[in-house]
Amino acid sequence: MSKLFTPIKIKNLDLKNRIVMAPMCQFSADEKGFVQNWHFIHYSSRAIGGVGLILLEATAVDPNGRIMVGDLGIWDDQHIAGLKSIVDECKKYGAKIGIQLFHAGRKCTAPEKESVAPSPIAFSEKYAVPHELTKEEIKEIVVAFRLAAKRSLGAGFDTIEIHGAHGYLIHQFLSPLSNLRKDEYGGSAENRVRFLREILEAVREVWDKRKALLLRVSAEDYAEGGNTSEDTAYLINLVKEYEIDLVNVSSGAIVPAEINVYPGYQITFSEIIRDLTGLPTIAGGLITSPLMAEEILCNQRGDLIFIGRDLLRNPYWPLYAAKALDVEMEWPNQYRGARL
Repeated sequence: MSKLFTPIKIKNLDLKNRIVMAPMCQFSADEKGFVQNWHFIHYSSRAIGGVGLILLEATAVDPNGRIMVGDLGIWDDQHIAGLKSIVDECKKYGAKIGIQLFHAGRKCTAPEKESVAPSPIAFSEKYAVPHELTKEEIKEIVVAFRLAAKRSLGAGFDTIEIHGAHGYLIHQFLSPLSNLRKDEYGGSAENRVRFLREILEAVREVWDKRKALLLRVSAEDYAEGGNTSEDTAYLINLVKEYEIDLVNVSSGAIVPAEINVYPGYQITFSEIIRDLTGLPTIAGGLITSPLMAEEILCNQRGDLIFIGRDLLRNPYWPLYAAKALDVEMEWPNQYRGARL
């Protein structure tokens, strides 16, 4: 049996295969963050295509936490119904589905308010200098994550992924390149991880402990003085007691940087974090070949594989992968004629 198509269970998250649809921003919500028909079709087609775990795009816990207008929102109870419609449809086809909760911090370009960050440092000259969050404002954002997790439960999501990567607010606290605070939220690793710890603690107050909780990280900052994979593993170890069940390993985007991108360029980061934390990982980064995905899993370089661009090009990538690996998998009845 192919490892890619071997089921895996993490708490009560029971996946039929190891294929994960990476969270990918669609920027197709309305100006108030509501689900549109595009989202319904986009996600349900990947469920029909056989993806084991679908992770919804970055969904903002606050209107001031969007990357831009067009991001999905979960800062209002009224968002629940639209999100639930996606969840219910995807589950009809045997997929599990999670939501990625995030706050863009200094990368927010939505027009509501000025952007915020741990320190008043712009991402680049193209971005505004953000407002430095007060301790009271930090607490308010932690509450926003807790309320978003409660709404996620109401919408029926199987899992939550906390977005601590790609230069967004949690990552801004974690990285010494963007966090120059002198209080208990800055300086040492133990202080820089405090914001994430408080979010995890708040989310676990409302998120069923039987349900898996994911964390996405940027393992490497790709800049002198930034976090390395070993640093990121250390930060995860400081908070994994809050029942982080799976780490989604990505990299970069805390500062503009030259990144040598090639097929599998992030897999070593997954190996390091998996080894140093003892936690299962989702590995990926320009993975297009089913054979490459199989190698990563069989050599214990990751426990699941996230697929991004290839699932944009081909919603039925799992069906193609099964054929390439000579695996018998359940096809939609309407497509069974293509199995030959």
